[in-house]
Amino acid sequence: MHAYRSHTCADLTKANVGDTVRLSGWVHRVRDHGGLLFIDLRDHYGITQVMADPDSPVFAEIEKVRSEWCIRIDGNVMARDESLVNPKIPTGEVEVFIRDIEVLGAANELPLMVFGEQEYPEETRLKYRYLDLRREKLQNNMKMRSDVVASMRKRMWDKGFREYQTPIITASSPEGARDFLVPSRLHPGKFYALPQAPQQFKQLIMVSGYDKYFQIAPCFRDEDPRADRSPTDFYQLDLEMSFVEQQDVFDTIQPVIQGVFEEFGGGKKVDATWEQISYRDAALWYGSDKPDLRNPIKMQVVSEHFRGSGFAIFAKLLENEGTEIRAIPAPTGGSRKFCDRMNAFAQKEGLPGMGYIFWRTQTADAIAQETGMTVKEVNAKIKAGEIEVAMEAAGPLAKNIGPERAEAIRVELGLDNGDAAFFLGGKPAAFEAFAGRARSEIGDTLGLTDTNRYAFAWIVDFPIYERDEETGKIDFEHNPFSMPQGGMAALDGDPEDVLGYQYDLACNGYELVSGAIRNHRPEIMFKAFEIAGYGKDEVEKRFGGMVNAFQYGAPPHGGCAAGIDRIVMLLAEEANIREVIMFPMNQRAEDLMMGAPNDPMNEQLRELNLRVIPQDD
Repeated sequence: MHAYRSHTCADLTKANVGDTVRLSGWVHRVRDHGGLLFIDLRDHYGITQVMADPDSPVFAEIEKVRSEWCIRIDGNVMARDESLVNPKIPTGEVEVFIRDIEVLGAANELPLMVFGEQEYPEETRLKYRYLDLRREKLQNNMKMRSDVVASMRKRMWDKGFREYQTPIITASSPEGARDFLVPSRLHPGKFYALPQAPQQFKQLIMVSGYDKYFQIAPCFRDEDPRADRSPTDFYQLDLEMSFVEQQDVFDTIQPVIQGVFEEFGGGKKVDATWEQISYRDAALWYGSDKPDLRNPIKMQVVSEHFRGSGFAIFAKLLENEGTEIRAIPAPTGGSRKFCDRMNAFAQKEGLPGMGYIFWRTQTADAIAQETGMTVKEVNAKIKAGEIEVAMEAAGPLAKNIGPERAEAIRVELGLDNGDAAFFLGGKPAAFEAFAGRARSEIGDTLGLTDTNRYAFAWIVDFPIYERDEETGKIDFEHNPFSMPQGGMAALDGDPEDVLGYQYDLACNGYELVSGAIRNHRPEIMFKAFEIAGYGKDEVEKRFGGMVNAFQYGAPPHGGCAAGIDRIVMLLAEEANIREVIMFPMNQRAEDLMMGAPNDPMNEQLRELNLRVIPQDD
């Protein structure tokens, strides 16, 4: 028999009754039923119930074992009594009577329990990550992650792509985040960098004549952490293709991403139609460049209804250039209670509140005031069908602008009795992000968001440049290496009107994919950087390797990268990306388990010609 096991803890069935078997695993749970000991023995594959009574030759040894001890047992497979069958596990019809036991690894008192679903502080979970990873949810998440990567690889190979590896140690090349620098021992005072992405290398692969490239690529960025982003490293499905346009990239990556979500999405609906929305429309309609389309709310500009109106705050605001009023529709939100709730939400976000209108059936009191009848007379006429109850706009804002303007707003927004709308005004850049959060809050609170669905949209037509309002200086707003729409001719006009062939894929409020058709023409690249204030010498100094390569017959090319960690986070229905990363850092970019970052030894510093300057507290 094998030294440790004849079967895994998921293998045994009724067909094995009477067999002598050997199992190894961890003690998941011990139950003492008055001298009869039951142990749930767990390995990576499943759980088998093993048991012993005082007749077992090793009963005294079995009494000593505790949770998470690693043990080997030999025993006989027996059928469970029919009333004790556990249909929830594959081995639920059998149990193993223990004849021999060996403790392979005893466990100290546990800082966190593996059995059960107890919550523990993140600090404890990350310090003892090897225990945390034994828990069922984490085991399932990591298995799913591995399976997702395998599925992506297969789908890419099936599409005619080959996987090529790019360097991990390279030159610093700022791409929007901070680099991790690596000091060079052989070149004192100089540094390598860990790649933020394989961006330049994959473009050089295209210049080298390799038509299709992909890689499951590690990327390193010294970023501030948040729930959907790792502060140090992450993995992406990176791909690039030659002789393609934007739609070719979309047509290539959609079946891969859609197929992965259909395979691992647990039966949730996966949208097959992926809308293409311009960056500016996404900001207007959803307040975000990664909109959650499961929420049907679409915001609109309603400035004309407030221009010159009795609502002085908005009317005066609209006298300033670049300002507008936007409405957030709230179907079924037409009650004072809900409107007060949203005002409280706005105040928590640092705003004084939001203007609102809600539409309701006109009350008998209101009709009585209009007609001069008593409430009793009104109710009688309503009952007799002699008075048709109308809909009215309610709320302070409705009173200020009057019923005609309120009705025009309702019609434009497509709202009805029992609905509401909230309003924000000013320069869009100042309130768009909050408007997006308010839209999400309304959709979630009113149950409008379809949580049983994955909804995708391509965000396209990103502006390449932006103007600093204070200095008037033009700088890059988005990827400077994207091909301008219209090529060189587009760069002769207003820089703020220049759009790039750049695109992101949004799903359920997260950015999953980012990419572009690349600017492969040196003369266009130099001109694009010149507009942002970067001279030819600086471009050649920063990006010399790629710029030089483009002098030797660069093909048109483009591609994208899909964030694997974020995709698995969505598929696993986790709110925090650390739940799908095997060994994540904490919020302060610290590895509590391994003690990183740590102090270097003096010998290491001398070898690298470095000196650490103490920081003042």
